[in-house]
Amino acid sequence: MLAGIAAWTAWLFAIVRTHHHEFRTQKFDLGNITQAVWSTAQGRPLEVTHASGEQLSRLAGHVDPVLVLLAPAWIVAPTPLTLAFVQIAACALGAIPVYCLGVKHLGSRALGLASGLVYLAYPWLAWVALDVVHPVTLAIPLLLFAVWFLDEDRLVSFSIVAALASLCGELVGVTVAALGIWYAVARRRARAGLAIAAAGVGWTAFALYVIVPRYSGEESVFYGLYETVGGSPQGVLWTALTDPATILEQLASHRNLSYILALSVPLAGLFLLAPALAAAAVPQLLANTLSDMPTTADAYWHYTSVVIPILVAATVLGAARLATRARLLAAGVLLGLCAGLSAILGPWPQLWSTSRLVPHQAWYGGTPPAGHIDALRAAVALIPPDAPVSSTGKVGAHLSARRYVYSVPVVRRAEWIVIDERDPAVAPGVGASATARVRRGVADPAIIERFLARIDASPGWKRVFSRSGVHVYRRTRVDVGQP
Repeated sequence: MLAGIAAWTAWLFAIVRTHHHEFRTQKFDLGNITQAVWSTAQGRPLEVTHASGEQLSRLAGHVDPVLVLLAPAWIVAPTPLTLAFVQIAACALGAIPVYCLGVKHLGSRALGLASGLVYLAYPWLAWVALDVVHPVTLAIPLLLFAVWFLDEDRLVSFSIVAALASLCGELVGVTVAALGIWYAVARRRARAGLAIAAAGVGWTAFALYVIVPRYSGEESVFYGLYETVGGSPQGVLWTALTDPATILEQLASHRNLSYILALSVPLAGLFLLAPALAAAAVPQLLANTLSDMPTTADAYWHYTSVVIPILVAATVLGAARLATRARLLAAGVLLGLCAGLSAILGPWPQLWSTSRLVPHQAWYGGTPPAGHIDALRAAVALIPPDAPVSSTGKVGAHLSARRYVYSVPVVRRAEWIVIDERDPAVAPGVGASATARVRRGVADPAIIERFLARIDASPGWKRVFSRSGVHVYRRTRVDVGQP
């Protein structure tokens, strides 16, 4: 099992490392996570440069203080790839509790090993691990350990990993609460299960209604993703009571049905044989499928992180309900399905081919011409380590370990600007709808073109580098404001 974990980690990290060196990773989200961890290591916990240009705590958007725990790793190896490695390795370690569940419930070490391999071969796990970096992804192994500890009635150990999982995102508490309900039903421990449920819901409510407003000064910007169904948790509940047809229409969209099918097929739907545990995935599935943003219900993205551990654990427990002889057949079918679908849908061929790219790490308009990557590297090398900078998205992933790092066309305090004409991603919300404020940025070549024209015409900026569509500007007058 450990050999499989190590090989899986090394393979995926090789892909991410290649993508980062080829400028395929983005400021959103690798860059802003890098800045949050770097700031913490500098003594300013979770400080980031908001898309608007303001300096804020990351808690103004996402409540994922688990990032504080990554600061020591950054101090030891100060590179964004350290954070990427931690995410991938954490996902891989989820195979350990899956193996333990398999040994216990399926009755042999061989079937436990098969369970762990099914988890590693599950195609969407690899994609989520490659979507660097998202704190909620760190919840995957923690939730799997949480299931294992509850299954073993080890409530103290469960409390520790459940608390850590809840620190990975503001909504994770609801899934922890659902695990409490499962425990109450499965173990008939109503008092303990309801206490877990209350603590989980309480954390999410505290995160959404106290922490986020405290640091942002307003309600969560992510409520904008749910405008169709009510625009807030209470709004969604009101819509469900007064206009359930709207909720059903949203849930039954082709996008959402395809999403559920994509999650279910590799596991042959066996999690349905353990319905009480599988139900713990419902809160996050509802959050994903009720959203107006397409990527939340797309298995390639990190929004599936909280769903994966529940479905995999429920699959193991579901398989345990089969006859003893049927379990071996089920293990073979699951391994075949996951491995086969990974070969077709997964990221594995990218280690030796760039023809299939991680969807959110691809180049706009196709593979850049020869010399473009070298030009980007030369441009990054010109920027002093601590200088405030504004840049396009993919360059920003390499320049975010500093206090002030803006996304064009926002400039504010920037002393340097790096623009890549082949990467027209602009700051989220610039020239876009309210929903787009929380996306990774908006690809708008026209904004980049106008921005370049303003910078070139401004006496406050001087172009000091230009090659292969990559331009670097340096501020020449400190009294010149944003162009």
